[in-house]
Amino acid sequence: MHKSCLLRWRQLPLLAAISLLPVLASADNNVITVKHENDGMASSDDGHFTSGFELNWAFKPAPDNWTQRLATALPNSVMGQADTAAFRLVHQIYTPDNIERSELIEDDRPYAGLVYLGMSLYEDVPVGNWQQATDLHLDVGLVGPSSQADSIQREVHRVTGSDRPRGWRHQLDDEPIVNLTMRRQWWHNVPLAGKRFAHGPGASVALGNFNTYASAGYGVRWGDDANGIPTLTPNPGNRGRMTSTTGWQWYLFANVEGYYVAHNLTLDGNVFSNSHSVDRKEWVGEASAGLALAWDEWQVTYAAVQRTREFDGQDKQDKYGALTLSRSF
Repeated sequence: MHKSCLLRWRQLPLLAAISLLPVLASADNNVITVKHENDGMASSDDGHFTSGFELNWAFKPAPDNWTQRLATALPNSVMGQADTAAFRLVHQIYTPDNIERSELIEDDRPYAGLVYLGMSLYEDVPVGNWQQATDLHLDVGLVGPSSQADSIQREVHRVTGSDRPRGWRHQLDDEPIVNLTMRRQWWHNVPLAGKRFAHGPGASVALGNFNTYASAGYGVRWGDDANGIPTLTPNPGNRGRMTSTTGWQWYLFANVEGYYVAHNLTLDGNVFSNSHSVDRKEWVGEASAGLALAWDEWQVTYAAVQRTREFDGQDKQDKYGALTLSRSF
């Protein structure tokens, strides 16, 4: 029973790709984005949230597209319509700090690899002098050896000459993950020094066996106009595209956010089986800042992130960088 269930989860990417064929036929204003998050981009450490990869396809759904029908079926207090819909493939790797130790490191976070597919709906509506941005995300996938995180990290470290990871036999077991996230941001946009200055509060809530949390924060952006600021782990999805695709453009951004974390699979361990775990901290803070550059249809973004300690016994705060490349067509 377990093997047959696992096989069905492994077939999920193929089934999802087939189901997207009707969407491809009716899509408009497409944006393809590749995002890579890595601790090596912001520090010399190699551990904890050590790597994340995301391939994202966003588009403007037609009125008769099923993603638009889904958006309009939701309560108006949640979303009226989808200005943009998106699908994504995500792979993430989490490890303890010292990956050269082969024994179980009980006081550091577990080894964990995740692979999942996500769907997002985005809406932007004016509210008085403010712009309200709403994101809805559904993620479905798995954690465990079937993610191939151990093989990927070993091969990358072999090619780059980095430390060899030796503790992957202690990783979290195979287990399906399902997560639902809603995020809302309010932006007040005014002219400043020939550019646009936007600022405002944001809040999000996530529910699932991957992450369950509530957060609140404040973001700022100065430069050319955009539809938000880049979205960074643990928040899913992708924002921050320039609103124009002509000539050189840029903006600077920063954000602070606080989280109340009720569940984090990569710290709490498997839900449906016994596994390594650590004592998760309920309150976590995060600060990020970066730069976005665009030329016509192309855009590249870099962000540096610092996060407070996430579990008891963690030696120091984590840092990682995020590099995003996207193209409109």
